[in-house]
Amino acid sequence: MPVPVPQQRAEAAAEASHGADLTLLVIEDDPAGTFTVPELPAAAGTKVRIRTARNLTEAGRLLTDDVDCILLDLALPTGSETRASGAGDAAGPDGLATLQHVLRIAPGHAVLALTAQDDTALAAEAVRVGAQDYLFRDELDGRLLSRAIRYAVERKRADAAQLRLTESTLRAQENARLERGLLPTPLLEGSDLRFAARYRPGRSRALLGGDFYDTVRTPDGTVHAMIGDVCGHGPDEAALGVELRIAWRTLTLAGLCGDELLSTLQQVLEHERESEEIFATLCTVDIAPDGRRAGLCLAGHPAPLIARQGRAAHLLPYEDGGPALGLLPRARWPRRQVELGGTWSLMMYTDGLIEGRVGPVGTQRLGQDGMVAMINRQLAEGLAGEDLLEAAVAQVRELNGGELTDDVAVLLLDRDQNAVRRRPPDGERGRSVLRPRAANPAKAQRPPL
Repeated sequence: MPVPVPQQRAEAAAEASHGADLTLLVIEDDPAGTFTVPELPAAAGTKVRIRTARNLTEAGRLLTDDVDCILLDLALPTGSETRASGAGDAAGPDGLATLQHVLRIAPGHAVLALTAQDDTALAAEAVRVGAQDYLFRDELDGRLLSRAIRYAVERKRADAAQLRLTESTLRAQENARLERGLLPTPLLEGSDLRFAARYRPGRSRALLGGDFYDTVRTPDGTVHAMIGDVCGHGPDEAALGVELRIAWRTLTLAGLCGDELLSTLQQVLEHERESEEIFATLCTVDIAPDGRRAGLCLAGHPAPLIARQGRAAHLLPYEDGGPALGLLPRARWPRRQVELGGTWSLMMYTDGLIEGRVGPVGTQRLGQDGMVAMINRQLAEGLAGEDLLEAAVAQVRELNGGELTDDVAVLLLDRDQNAVRRRPPDGERGRSVLRPRAANPAKAQRPPL
């Protein structure tokens, strides 16, 4: 239960409001005329101006924005204002009904409750209801009232700041839950491919950026994967990236592929973007059910990297790519057939991974060649799956000399033709029979940030 403020805290509050004049609105109705506001000393050059209201109606007229604190006499008779609002029906004593009415009409003002010395229960209840502090009428003097005003004002400011902080924290938590929910869950049941991904938005304290990716397996056994990048990395770009990802998944499950799919995605982009300057790059891969061949489409996006068993990693062909989505109204995106082999790893990425700076003074970019060399070194060290992606992103940040400013998304699909597989019973057809590389299966399904 709150208690009257100690002198040390009151003096600290007074120092916090140093140099700012305060206005006190006194609401009291003493028919005997025995109550008077004591003369207030000027503390540290601060003056307290006083206004007096005889009832709540008059107080409403005097309650302007420059009022800092209200001194309310709990003995004030309950008038028609509080009865009309219904506060007196459930508020208990009339003094509390009057206090609740004042708190409603002045939610941003500090309030001091004034009561008799023998009514400590009512005084404590007033603080519980919402007053910043209480004072006893018989012990009131100028010094005590001056300290109480300053303490009440500072406490109200602190309460308001704490409320804003709490609301901001709740909004941040809600946004985080929303952004996590918008990250994709790969649909790979029944496939012998293994999946891993890393995602790091460039925006500070964000979970979602303008980069996007997804992976699904269609009923014919084909595994479709894509990765894309909306120009920019703000919240609007993040929202557009989510729209494009969901549209891609829907179109893919509906049977579209290659140029037809990308042309439809461009229509979605043109209708959803805020300006004609917004574009998006995209890379799509459709892997045949046997896992040995794939179709590749590039829309202004860097070519994937492939590592085959016994061979160094290298980039897939990229000469036949088309423009980024949103640049040319009637563009075409040819689909190129590539041979994957039996055992392979395919890495798709956004340009945030290759545009970080390197060198002693950070004047050069890592580039695709630098990335390929880095990945080959890490493969030689025996890294694979999520460990490979984690090491790649960490080294790019290290070479950059700090956090990357652009969004980064990396997706890895790999296949081992020598992996032991069993033929599932008819009732279990469609389930994945390979154990994911991640120690935690849930970790392999939804990549951590």
